[in-house]
Amino acid sequence: MNQTLAILAEIGARCWPPREPLTVSQHADAHRILSRKQSPEPGQWRTARNPPLREVMDALSDGPGPRDVVVMFPIQFGKSEVALNVVLYTMHHHPGPIMVVLPSEVSRNKWIDQKLQPMIDETPALAACMTSSASRNTANRADFKDFVGGQLYLEHAGRPARLKTSSVRTLIVDEIDEFSANYIGGDDPVEVVKGRTSAFPATMKRLYISTPTMSGTSRIAALYAGSDRRRYNVPCPECDHPQPLEWSGLHWSPDAGACWYACRECGCAISETRIKAQIPRGEWVAEAESKVRGYHINALYYPIGLGPRWLDLIEMWRAAQNDPTRLKTFVNDRLAETWEDPAMRAVKHNIIADRAEPYRLRRAPAEVLAATAGVDTQDNRLAVHILGWTRRLATFTLDYIELPGDPADDDVWLRLVDLINRPIEHASGNLLRIDATAIDAGGHRTEAVKAFVRRGLIRRPMAIFGAVSNNAPILSKAKLSDVNWKGQLDKRGVHIWHVGTVAVKHHLYARISTDQDRQPDARLVRLSDELPPEFFAGLVSETYNPVKNRFEKRSGARNEPLDTYVYGWAAGHHPDLRLHRRSNADWDAIEARLLSAANTTTAPVGEPVPRETKSPAKKAWMPRRGGWMHR
Repeated sequence: MNQTLAILAEIGARCWPPREPLTVSQHADAHRILSRKQSPEPGQWRTARNPPLREVMDALSDGPGPRDVVVMFPIQFGKSEVALNVVLYTMHHHPGPIMVVLPSEVSRNKWIDQKLQPMIDETPALAACMTSSASRNTANRADFKDFVGGQLYLEHAGRPARLKTSSVRTLIVDEIDEFSANYIGGDDPVEVVKGRTSAFPATMKRLYISTPTMSGTSRIAALYAGSDRRRYNVPCPECDHPQPLEWSGLHWSPDAGACWYACRECGCAISETRIKAQIPRGEWVAEAESKVRGYHINALYYPIGLGPRWLDLIEMWRAAQNDPTRLKTFVNDRLAETWEDPAMRAVKHNIIADRAEPYRLRRAPAEVLAATAGVDTQDNRLAVHILGWTRRLATFTLDYIELPGDPADDDVWLRLVDLINRPIEHASGNLLRIDATAIDAGGHRTEAVKAFVRRGLIRRPMAIFGAVSNNAPILSKAKLSDVNWKGQLDKRGVHIWHVGTVAVKHHLYARISTDQDRQPDARLVRLSDELPPEFFAGLVSETYNPVKNRFEKRSGARNEPLDTYVYGWAAGHHPDLRLHRRSNADWDAIEARLLSAANTTTAPVGEPVPRETKSPAKKAWMPRRGGWMHR
């Protein structure tokens, strides 16, 4: 019996030999054919034409190795070719379910038409794997390809429901920064796509590809920061010292007629052709330890003939110096680095926290002459930011508190009434009251906010929305929201105000940036050291994207402190208040009342009450027999 089993085992081993170990790069060199529709050099794929791609592709080969691979490359360096070679490898050599995720439907369709379909048409090994080539067959749709041993799903950010219903072994996310920005679901986009591979814990492979975007919001930069951070080191042709090529090491003549690279070890000047001749001898070197494999490279590594030369890059760099948008594009697309507005470097939360001052919350310093509040409405809480204003429109954060509770219930609103109506102690000994409160009416609690404003339980409540236009004024003209029994707009109903959030954030960040060069008593944004650490991170939790002309949230920080500051600033522009239009005489009058009230009474003091204008006496009518008569 044992002899029979041994014979059968020997026959089976000869009939079904183990699969030959093959890496992605070896498979591409053997089977990939480049089409004229997608490559300037059609024909057989050669990994040796761009050596840095070899290890990146091989990291996604079958067998032991990293499960997550992060690729932060410049444009046109071969990111898409890596993805296509992994697709070819999976479909032909190591079959299994695979998903490719693109940022939008348009980009997905272009990727299929310009990259995937030409590869299928030109590569016989791939065409032989397809179960059907008919366009009308359900096995060969635009967003789905059935092949022997597996299926290929092609999805985009606009279909979150479909992203959650597929289970795959290999996941490729192309341009993950743009994908995250376009994702319309309420979940974290990276975690959503990661979950698609949970059914294959031992064999899954995940590839994230992108050029980076804004510092603090770039998903690919965050993933790369958590990886082992590999950079491609090239040996110097003079001293043989390996080093990554950096933009700071590139030098050129004043007229940019010549350029060279300075070796960090021996200082010799190396021409572009000599450096690029050394690239095949280079290797990826990790800077940290991590289970995630991360790769970063820049445009200095473009193979000659497959990208701009160094002199071309220098011309791009020099032409972009006076244009932040073009400079951002160069930094993102060519250097594969995140862009950070120079004005944003001075608004780091740790720098702001170091400038916090030793004054008590809910106690207004002597400089403060007025107070407003901003309220951000969340599904389970109200975030309240109270601002104190000085005569030169410097602001003190007098309090920041979050009131837990569903805004659909009265309890949280009653606590807000108590908080807003409770006077603030002033250094003069008087009590200062809050003159206006702006409450965010966006999201799911619009009607709850409007109902609270109608009740008028606090002074000058304002229902506000963030303006859609990026160039909107700080506070727009109020619009009527309620209608009367005739179906007409009710002038006594709720008014809706639109706040130019972009304008206020620019104003705030500019003030914070310039405060670093001012003496403490001359700063324009004053913060208490009693505020929690997360407040400072939240106050600068967004960065400005010059391409989209809007602020985008950084990952990891809650932005309620920033939003509530914006709303509190907008409240100061209430037409009955207009703190930004007050003259020195107006401020002098307020200050005099504060001092005089401190000596006589403890009644709360606010802004001057406008004198009432006498209106003509209204006629009174009384009934009489047969009609009405004037009394």
